[in-house]
Amino acid sequence: MGGKTGKFLGIPYDWRPLTGERLKSRWWNPDDPRLFTPKALGWGFDVNFARLLGRKGKDSEGV
Repeated sequence: MGGKTGKFLGIPYDWRPLTGERLKSRWWNPDDPRLFTPKALGWGFDVNFARLLGRKGKDSEGV
């Protein structure tokens, strides 16, 4: 655990100051195929609610 972002014991961490853009990209990002994304702030995982609710991004629609 040497920097502000990375993995420790296989679990991601991010200790940078929180930004609205990063929070949105982790909590609501239909273009990200992952259901569980690295936490926007802290150690562990957040839920990508766009994927949880079945939303698909632009790339998935063939646009």
